[in-house]
Amino acid sequence: MTNLTKRFGRFTAVNSVSFSVQPGEIFGFLGPNGSGKSTTIRILCGLLLPTEGSGTVAGLDVTRQAERIRTQIGYMPQFFSLYDDLTVAENIDFYAGLYGVSQGACAEQVERWAHKLELTTMMGRLAGTLSTGWKQRLALIASIVHRPPILFLDEPTSGVDPITRRLFWEVIDDLAHEGATIFVTTHVMDEAEHCTRLAMLHYGHLIAEGSSATMRAQHAQNLVELRTTALWDALEALQTADEVVEVALYGDALHAECRPDITDPTGVVADILGQASVAIDHIARTEPTMEDVFVSLARSYERPDIVGSDGE
Repeated sequence: MTNLTKRFGRFTAVNSVSFSVQPGEIFGFLGPNGSGKSTTIRILCGLLLPTEGSGTVAGLDVTRQAERIRTQIGYMPQFFSLYDDLTVAENIDFYAGLYGVSQGACAEQVERWAHKLELTTMMGRLAGTLSTGWKQRLALIASIVHRPPILFLDEPTSGVDPITRRLFWEVIDDLAHEGATIFVTTHVMDEAEHCTRLAMLHYGHLIAEGSSATMRAQHAQNLVELRTTALWDALEALQTADEVVEVALYGDALHAECRPDITDPTGVVADILGQASVAIDHIARTEPTMEDVFVSLARSYERPDIVGSDGE
């Protein structure tokens, strides 16, 4: 896609975003709620028309060939959209029928993925009686029962437990290994490690693109981790220091990012805390997490004046 833009009235949800994705990649849209991830997904799925710019999916134009795009993809929306008054099996059969999947092929796919997602015993349950995690498992199977070459997953792990999240990523990895191209949105920064490449979005802007390893190597490098029994005193002292551009709590530790021009960040942080009479139990430079990287990048982008509910 090239310079893709989507506006809702005066609000710009996606602002001149450009990227390309290769077959077989797991391409992640990473960013907080309201960053434009879901809007971008809907445009690529042919569900929204862009205001400006261009894009193709499977060689098909998102503006002129949206109907054909929808025959080439699988799509799992952010919120459960299947039929509550149908059973799990009936929902899957219905979606398989929409894509012309034969009963034999459908049964084969259902057996494989229901076993993988531990949904086999739920096939006779009404979808409306399922918890969020089980509904998400059903929605994932419905989106892949026709074996689409391109799969769009919008916040697939939102609201699910750690076991379900791990199962989902195992399925995603399996599909990519078999050649499917997968677009997945998430605001869970740790999930970036599962993606081949990432597009990091912030208030509709593409602020970084590349692998998680590349992003960590390029951003938030002057990072210090420290532990102290006086965490809140340390946090206050570092927040007011000119040499520190960002500081945040990480469990029982603090991560402090110093200015790029500082050559000895541990020494600087130690001096700041010494002046504040804060005793340090441990201090050392540390590798940034994806959350550190995002915060470092997002600082240079200010929130727009107009914020609407369609920004996600």
